[in-house]
This record gives sequence, structure tokens and C-alpha cells, in this order.
Amino acid sequence: MPELPEVETMCRGIAPVVGGKIQQLTLCDLPLKPIRLVPDLAKLKQRIEGKTIEGISRKGKRVVLSLSSDNLLVIEPRMTGLLLVSDPPNESHLRLKFKLKNAGAKELLYWDRRGLGGVTLFTSEEFQQHFDRTLGPDALTVSLKELTQRFQKSSREIKVALLDQKAIAGIGNLYAAEILHLSKIHPRRVCQTITKAEWKCLYQAMQGILTEAILYEGSTLSDGTYRNALNKNGSYQNHHRVYAKAGEICPLCKKAEIERIVQAQRSTFFCGKCQK
Repeated sequence: MPELPEVETMCRGIAPVVGGKIQQLTLCDLPLKPIRLVPDLAKLKQRIEGKTIEGISRKGKRVVLSLSSDNLLVIEPRMTGLLLVSDPPNESHLRLKFKLKNAGAKELLYWDRRGLGGVTLFTSEEFQQHFDRTLGPDALTVSLKELTQRFQKSSREIKVALLDQKAIAGIGNLYAAEILHLSKIHPRRVCQTITKAEWKCLYQAMQGILTEAILYEGSTLSDGTYRNALNKNGSYQNHHRVYAKAGEICPLCKKAEIERIVQAQRSTFFCGKCQK
């Protein structure tokens, strides 16, 4: 967390910063684990201050700011990072401030409770080389044919395979569980055993759930960490079918209880009746 829908919501929420010139970058002085900055703060300030933010895009679970210098600033929220144009949840975990001029927002703020996120500046060439090597196609734009080709010969369990960002970018633990439930595929099914018809169901479920989650501005879980760019809750958590609902009745069959198992050290939630 945050996954594709939350990061896409961040990108859309910080749209007012486009056209703004970065007057000053400030690293907040906190007695906490520092976030990762590449290059270091002094070099980063030198290369981005005075530059204009010309566009915003998403790369998997990362926000990408395109700068007038033809460089790209990639912000990776990881577990608890947020990008905001409003007051942060608190000041004690505010990591970076981008002071802006001539933008629809005065500041762009990066907040990160656990400090696991990072900010990296790439040249266009470095960006292309790095992400061609480390990320698969985006889960929201991949075709059914490419999805099937990438997974159908794998001997991995489908839930574990969907979390591999080199295979497909953007899906995390929460949405993998939701996608598999809607497509009625058991999370322990080996990819090689999934039929052509089932791949189509999985693909349709993936597109539908991710699109719907973006519409509801992502999921804010019980820890309250994820917030949109205006420091407001997302609301897709109110539409979860299985995630974190162990012991509750399945909303599809309305008979069996949601079960919890552990795969690759992550909790998986599913219905044993619907997902055989």
C-alpha cells in the first residue's frame, strides 16, 4: 500500500502543480529514518530548483514528474508515502517540501510515516533503461494477450505471480486478492493450470476493479495511512469483497466464510466455495 489506484489518485490530485516552477526544495529536519534521495540533497536541489514541472504520469506504483530540464523526478511512496497539495496528516512525518511559483498549488508535500519511500532523479535515457529492466507492463493498460503470455507458462501460484512487478506493474496484495475473488480463481492455483477462459475472467476483473478503485480514489485501510492529495480518505475500502474480511460471509455466494492464508509472507483472503 499504496497500489496502482492510490498512486493514480495521487497523480490526479496533484495536477495543480503542473506549470509551476520549483523555487525551493526543503528536506524536513526530523529525528526519523531518512527517506532515500538519489542523488543526494545538495545535487538534487541543484538540478531541480528553478525547473518547471511540465507533466505528471504514473509508472506502476510511482509518481513521475516531468521537468523542463528533460529530467524525470520519480517519487516512490512504498508503504506509507503520500503526495499532498494540502495540509499533511501531521507535521512529524513530513519529509519534503517543494515550494512552487506560478502553479495552482503553493507547495507539493511528500509525507511518509515509515520512511520507506524514496525520490530519484533520472535523465530520460536513464529512466527508460531502468524501468524497461525493472517493471512489466502496466496492469491498467496491458492487453489480455500480453497478460496471458507473461503468466501462462509460470509454475508460480497466481496470487504470488500477480505481485511480481517485473511481470506486471501496479498490483499489490490488496487488489490481487480482490481481482482473484471476482474472477473466481483460487489464489493457490498454479498459473500453468489456468484456462484460456479463466485468463479472460481474470483480465476483466483486473480492469474492472482497478478502474472502480480509482473512481473511489483508492482504499484507506483501518490504519488511516493512505490519504488523497487533499488529505481526505479514499472510499474504495467500502467496496472490498474479501480483503481483511476473514470470517465474514462471502458477498458473492453468500454462504461460505472468507478465509485467510499466508502466501509469500503476505495475507491472502478468499472464498473457498467461489474460488475452488
